[in-house]
Amino acid sequence: MRRRRVPHRPGRPHPVRLNELQGIDYSVVERRGSVATHIGPARTCIGCRARTLPSELLRVVVVDGTLVPDTRRRLPGRGAWLHLDLDCLTNAERRRAFPRALRVQGPLAVDHVREHLEQHEKAAGTSLGEE
Repeated sequence: MRRRRVPHRPGRPHPVRLNELQGIDYSVVERRGSVATHIGPARTCIGCRARTLPSELLRVVVVDGTLVPDTRRRLPGRGAWLHLDLDCLTNAERRRAFPRALRVQGPLAVDHVREHLEQHEKAAGTSLGEE
């Protein structure tokens, strides 16, 4: 199947810059509201759908039918990314995003992830309260 080429509108800057090999230069990709710099790989939070750096997200994987946090990002298997925020966990549960992102059938137990996020928020609240 041949891909349809989208015509470039004259007078508007082309949103993608090509490199010398006529490939897309991913270091500069202009999107509405984005910063025109490439700072590394991006991951999408399955709770709020925001794209950000992996260092700002928690990787979660399925181990024996249970969702577990992968804090070292070394566990095998397909992973999903989530902000360290209980609201994002709630949104992901409500949207049934975990089974879809991890490509598993049926609902998943999120107790370990919830405990991890509650401990993280408690530690963050404690450190803010000391200041």
